[in-house]
Amino acid sequence: MIVPDDLRYSTEHEWARPDGRKVRVGITDYAQDALGDVVFVDLPAVGKQIDAGSLLGEVESTKSVSEVYAPVSGTVRAVNDTLRDAPEILNADPYGQGWICELEVTDAAQVEGLLDASAYAKLTGS
Repeated sequence: MIVPDDLRYSTEHEWARPDGRKVRVGITDYAQDALGDVVFVDLPAVGKQIDAGSLLGEVESTKSVSEVYAPVSGTVRAVNDTLRDAPEILNADPYGQGWICELEVTDAAQVEGLLDASAYAKLTGS
């Protein structure tokens, strides 16, 4: 499994890429592999305020439906509309083109509270 060093991770298998007060969010390589072939992504609404740990959306695969949780609190500022027509991008490029949304964080310290790559790799046995 790929676990990039420049990201932070939740125990629910979401990743967060901070950029100032903006955080790009997606699911990890571990999560997409466990799901199998992704066939649908339910994206959050732009402008929605969300708390860390709250439901952000869902990812449906040929195996199951998995909930995606917000790793940090904030306001949804952008969603990856490409996933509506090409959800399989989550499988092909979970850390790049397969991002789900961008949040404007309300508390940047929450990002630092997430797992670093080493801790996430240990959690997943990667």
